[in-house]
Amino acid sequence: MKRIYMDYAATTPVDPRVVETMKPFFSKKFGNTMGLYSFGQEAKRALEESREKTAELMNARSGKVIFTGSATEANNTVLKGIAFANRERGKHIVVSSIEHHCVLESARWLEKQGFEVTYLPVDKYGLVDPDDVDKAIRKDTILVSVMHANNEIGTIEPIEEIGKICREKGIYFHTDAAQSFGRIPVDVKKMNVDLLTASSHKMYGPKGVGALFIEDGIKIEPLLHGGGHEFGLRSSTVNVAGIVGFGAAVDIAKKEMGAEAKRLTKLRDKLIKGVLKIENSHLNGHPTKRLPNNVNFWLAFIEGESLIAQLDMHGIAASTGSACSSESLEPSHVLLAIGLKHEEAHGSLRLSLGKWSKKQDVNYVLKVLPKVVERLREISPFKGKW
Repeated sequence: MKRIYMDYAATTPVDPRVVETMKPFFSKKFGNTMGLYSFGQEAKRALEESREKTAELMNARSGKVIFTGSATEANNTVLKGIAFANRERGKHIVVSSIEHHCVLESARWLEKQGFEVTYLPVDKYGLVDPDDVDKAIRKDTILVSVMHANNEIGTIEPIEEIGKICREKGIYFHTDAAQSFGRIPVDVKKMNVDLLTASSHKMYGPKGVGALFIEDGIKIEPLLHGGGHEFGLRSSTVNVAGIVGFGAAVDIAKKEMGAEAKRLTKLRDKLIKGVLKIENSHLNGHPTKRLPNNVNFWLAFIEGESLIAQLDMHGIAASTGSACSSESLEPSHVLLAIGLKHEEAHGSLRLSLGKWSKKQDVNYVLKVLPKVVERLREISPFKGKW
């Protein structure tokens, strides 16, 4: 049986070249970066080289980038760190309604601590209207956080315009670029952002490493206190091997990202065209303002978990916004935010492409999927009730 991985938006395999770069830092170059002796300084140099590479890919100075244990940690650091460091300025935060759970759950936790949060709506494509951001900002607003590209439906947000509004009003602006960094161009200066989150394992680097860009002069309280690592903003013995891997992945992305995006866009569009030939299938997200590797659909009269299980039996790994695919009893908040009904959101399918996706893989999916959908609809209790 074929095994085709189409869930690159969830995580990516580590590039073999990245693995080779990391190997010496597990047992030969293992020093603590805080050590003054040669072992420690060797590790420190590797850490700073990765910092410079990561900063360069987002057009930032290296001193403004800190490494974290994940994008989730970076996003928690931004929301909670900005909130508690700037309470004297205000207690109001603005986020979009389709942010990753780590942003939304941080915002909800802050509400319990006395902060106020405005959740911005999106249109049917998942786009935030910059005018809504402008209207939501108050005198006591201290932070706006809108993701660069959505992890479920792939829509790319108008970050530059939103950032311009925040800059004019003197409000800190953060964007979660976990899905976009290393896949499409990210420029903190052009985007007018004060803080930006990136993730290693979304771009063929190892898990357990994230990066956070913080503009000079930003008042932010660290989540982790201790020995003063990462400019005092993230105390913890540094994961040198993981960070070196992240740096290697960044190096590869810098050289290959442009050509890879063009290649994946062709495969993406082929998938969209093929899947939409299935009766009662609908594309979620913007038709063109979307990540080059992301397609997301809702397919009427079927349930997402059953669809994923059937595709897996044919060797295809995909994901769904159905409640049964997570610990939640609710369907995807993103799909509900773009206007889908509960039953429609339960019938969603996300196929995300990556470095090892081939044209023949897409052809195989387009051969298998219509048959699976037809079979599930034949036994569906939903048909005729919508």
